[in-house]
Order: sequence, then C-alpha cells, then structure tokens
Amino acid sequence: MFGEASYVCESCGEEIVIPVDPSAGSVQEYGEDCPVCCCPQVLTVRIDDDGNVNVHGHTESLE
Repeated sequence: MFGEASYVCESCGEEIVIPVDPSAGSVQEYGEDCPVCCCPQVLTVRIDDDGNVNVHGHTESLE
C-alpha cells in the first residue's frame, strides 16, 4: 500500500508532499531535492505500528 505524507522544506518553507512506500521499512532515510527551490534535503520517514507516517526533512550539509 502506498500513501502520501508531507514535510516543510527548511530552505524555502514550502510544504512538500511525497509518496510513501511502507514496504521499504518502518524507518527510511534518503536524499531528495526540494521540487520548489532545488535545495538538497535529507528526508527521514518513520511509520509506526498503526501506519501513521511522520516525515522530517532537513537541509543536506555540504561538508
């Protein structure tokens, strides 16, 4: 089952809706550019036992 969740881009403040694939695990982390400002984000997706999804995005550091 696929769903959607959203996060707020730290760079531009836009709410971004992303697809969520629960079959990829209950904790997922991956990089994705913001579709509005193109700033690289690291997204952390957490899915609890009840299927509730929490997404947090933070700006990827260039270190």
